[in-house]
Amino acid sequence: MSEAEQVYCNKAFVPKSEARISVFDRGFLFADAIYEVTAVLGGRLIDNDFHLSRLERSLTELGMPLPLSLADIEAVQSELVARNRLVEGTVYLQVSRGKGERNFLFADDLEPTFVAFTSARRLSPTQAQEKGIAVDLVPDPRWLRRDIKTVMLLGQVLAKRAASQDGFEDVWFFENGQVTEGGSATAFIVTKDNRVITRPNSHAVLPGCTSKALRLLCESEDIFFEERAFSPEEAFQAAEAFATSASTFVTPVVRIAEQVIGNGRPGPLTRRLQELYLRAARGELDRPTGAPKAFA
Repeated sequence: MSEAEQVYCNKAFVPKSEARISVFDRGFLFADAIYEVTAVLGGRLIDNDFHLSRLERSLTELGMPLPLSLADIEAVQSELVARNRLVEGTVYLQVSRGKGERNFLFADDLEPTFVAFTSARRLSPTQAQEKGIAVDLVPDPRWLRRDIKTVMLLGQVLAKRAASQDGFEDVWFFENGQVTEGGSATAFIVTKDNRVITRPNSHAVLPGCTSKALRLLCESEDIFFEERAFSPEEAFQAAEAFATSASTFVTPVVRIAEQVIGNGRPGPLTRRLQELYLRAARGELDRPTGAPKAFA
């Protein structure tokens, strides 16, 4: 961000140097806040309806009201993209319960704090997308409501840092003998008979927006997509593996812990899914509709 760039804070668009949040904001004191990140390609918000739907669901689960209508939130996003001349990057949204005296108990009439900003960055192609990444495999350190996209990310921060120090680009978590998800991505494997497998939505994982869009594309292309848990051992034996997120799209995983996946290079189905997703994101391919309601 340059100093000329603007953020949305306290119901106004202001230069980033003028944005202020109270030290008594519960997002700061208790991580009592929700966030979302939407990708921008060619100046277009990607899968934003899914992200706004998930934002609303997360707020509902924590008993927080929307700070604005979903339409007005999208207008804020679009205005930030325009004001900051963002062509490629992300729009970040954060909603906290508001400010008040530091107390575990909170008043019922707090006004939510809503901030938003853009980050210019190259999303595709990247080296990770081209060559694939290695992910470490560690026990899941997080709280039990991972389906709510809160700003409580310390478990992920520490796990990602430890993995990076050991030479990995990211981390996958496991719990009770099953892979849950990545540190900031949804985990997928591809079986030897070309079945795309990922864990179903539950309290154990964050419902992914990119993975939801990918599922729709798989169904439209007659690619077998199955939602079920899988073990680390099954992942080690997979033909391919990949991860999805809003800012990394479809990223091949070529090694899990010390186990090389397949031949150690991005697989053909992963490559096909990368192409399908990018075509849809760029508006070259219509995103299919008609799937079950997002994040029910």
